[in-house]
Amino acid sequence: MEIFAKRLKAEREALKRKDPKWTQEYVADLLGIARPTYTAYENGTKQPPMETLNRLADIFDVDTDYLHGRSMIRKKPEAPELSFFGGPEKYTPDEIAEMEAALERYREMKRRAAEAASKEKDSHK
Repeated sequence: MEIFAKRLKAEREALKRKDPKWTQEYVADLLGIARPTYTAYENGTKQPPMETLNRLADIFDVDTDYLHGRSMIRKKPEAPELSFFGGPEKYTPDEIAEMEAALERYREMKRRAAEAASKEKDSHK
């Protein structure tokens, strides 16, 4: 709980240096809780419920694992967009057929490479 309290206070204080509105009262108001309750979180005398913890992470734009000391990374990068060229809903039927054929060629190439590696391994025994 000590790491959580230190990191929580550090996040708020960093924002407060840039903008004085970031008081304990201000954060408590954002959370919809009493200031003494929030102060207890920063002092390490009280642990917030999960919903409040998630809201704190959102407010300070950090991961909950970081707040708890389970990670040194403040915020994990967002996952990249995995839909290529607009996503499957924008592919034409011939594009889909070409991608499926390319995937089959790739799988066949991998199968052959695995067979060749296995044969070579067997020949060295």
